[in-house]
Amino acid sequence: MSDEQENGAVPAARGDVGEAIGERRGMFGASAGGDTSGYGGLVRTVRMPAPSSRPYGGWFDEVADELEGALEEQGLTPEHVVEKTVVDRGELTFHIAREHLLQVARTLRDDPALRFETCTGVSGVHYPEDRGRELHAVYHLRSLTHNRLIRLEVTAPDADPHVPSVVEVYPTNDWHERETYDFFGLIFDGHPALTRIMMPDDWQGFPQRKEYPLGGIPVEYKGAQIPAPDQRRSYS
Repeated sequence: MSDEQENGAVPAARGDVGEAIGERRGMFGASAGGDTSGYGGLVRTVRMPAPSSRPYGGWFDEVADELEGALEEQGLTPEHVVEKTVVDRGELTFHIAREHLLQVARTLRDDPALRFETCTGVSGVHYPEDRGRELHAVYHLRSLTHNRLIRLEVTAPDADPHVPSVVEVYPTNDWHERETYDFFGLIFDGHPALTRIMMPDDWQGFPQRKEYPLGGIPVEYKGAQIPAPDQRRSYS
């Protein structure tokens, strides 16, 4: 343990292994297409992080207390809004029920004791084995006032891939939400112009989902022909 962790400045990682939701096979975890990476025999358990217990350590408890208090002042029950709080590898993540995402984001931005003024982006994640929560959206929030960094995470099922857009709270998330929609198929309700940003408008499917085939088209680079992933030499 580092001196900072002993002094409570940086919380230590939690040892709980969490909830096992399935196995990942190969380097990429894709179920379709050829994995020619040479790691076809790689197998590991996919686990979702378990809720952390208090005290979280350092300033994490201060942020959690302030957020819970602010939600209660708004007439909300924190346990219904924050599904779980995870401290892992010195990072704090609040897992939020998707219907409350916009209100939580606004609270984190505007509360003087919190002041997470900036969202540096949203990342999509696809867990096919996480039944009913296959699609995850992870938001990275930074407080310039207090020099702190946290994350929010929400989930949606494949059958209903909708989460609220936070563009009205964090306008810089505009293109980030478009990219996450483009690659994962998450639909951000309320986004001003939710269209593809990288792929052609008529592209079929969402390329960063795990069931998306690894195949593609050959690429020419300075005269060399690079074959599509499923046509490369296999090292398995």
